[in-house]
Amino acid sequence: MLIRPEAAGDEGAIRAITAAAFARPGEPEPAEAEPAEARLVDELRAGPDWLPGLSLVAVGPDGGLTGHVLCTRGYVGTAAVLALGPLSVRPDGQRRGVGSALMHAVLGAADAFGEPLVALLGDPAYYGRFGFLLSTDYGILPPRSEWRPHFQVRALAAYQPSVRGTFRYPEPFDRT
Repeated sequence: MLIRPEAAGDEGAIRAITAAAFARPGEPEPAEAEPAEARLVDELRAGPDWLPGLSLVAVGPDGGLTGHVLCTRGYVGTAAVLALGPLSVRPDGQRRGVGSALMHAVLGAADAFGEPLVALLGDPAYYGRFGFLLSTDYGILPPRSEWRPHFQVRALAAYQPSVRGTFRYPEPFDRT
């Protein structure tokens, strides 16, 4: 498997991967319906908080894309930080290390770019293995109080403990 930055022409494959990864099996949906996460990636890509170097894809042995992860610009107060998500892996590639490879790659890239921290909303049992802790351990509050048990932060080398306050996602997240 190869992890590389998203390239021109990857958009359709990324949308398909994200839609498949976030589909809710057993729930009838109209054929044109897509999970909100698939539209979110497109909206983030079109917005001012897009960071092209932090949109990564996993390429399988057949040359096709099997996964995608991205970080966009978020804020804690006025401090620029990263918002991670969505992380998507095609259902036939899940539980095979693709998601882990994407996480390690995006965290390494974020650290190399001098970013201070990465925040996300997700399962602590999954993301804890990548060094994420509950955001409140860092004095960072989620945008919605009900997210507190699942809102996590991963400090990077440039992290400063003075970065405290409420986290703010890029505007497209407000619509999901």
